[in-house]
Amino acid sequence: MGKPSDDIFPIFDQALQRSDREALLKQRGHVFWFYGLSGSGKSTLALRLERRLHSEGYLTQLLDGDNIRTGLNHDLGFSDEDRRENIRRIAEVAKLFVGAGFVTLASFITPTMDLRNSARAIVVTDDFAEIYIECSYETCARRDVKGLYAKASTGDVQQFTGKDSRFEPGENPDLTINTEKLDVDTALDELYQFVLPKIRRSSPT
Repeated sequence: MGKPSDDIFPIFDQALQRSDREALLKQRGHVFWFYGLSGSGKSTLALRLERRLHSEGYLTQLLDGDNIRTGLNHDLGFSDEDRRENIRRIAEVAKLFVGAGFVTLASFITPTMDLRNSARAIVVTDDFAEIYIECSYETCARRDVKGLYAKASTGDVQQFTGKDSRFEPGENPDLTINTEKLDVDTALDELYQFVLPKIRRSSPT
């Protein structure tokens, strides 16, 4: 991608500040980046967490892989270059939401450490939590909630992550949730306990 033109003049320093928005919302913005194989449970947990936080008065924004690829990133495929651009765009959007004070839940396969590090660098480390939804290829294939593993096995889906395209498990995620060992409710509770201190409202003075 090219560099910004010398004729572009950002007005970040003149805009309403993030602290003003967070004070209005009575919460702290943060990006929680869920990653793992297709069918590992990323979207299920992100959706349940969103509903739980909403019920407690937190303003959230969910960014999900399939939704983004039908809109903002409909022009991208699954080559290494397109995957990188997919994550770059999502991270930039997540950064905008966190700057507005939103609790932002991003759910994307994000198969390599390089891609995850790139997303973290864009959002800024202090605002970014990497959550690995751990589940083996075999278990995800048995679940096959979208029918993609069956299509991948017959060659109807190309560049499938974990089969034709590599997936690198997390080395140092901020949190690991193993959906083979934990039921959904237990996993959600563990996730909630991790998230809450990072977004909790300041006590009234």
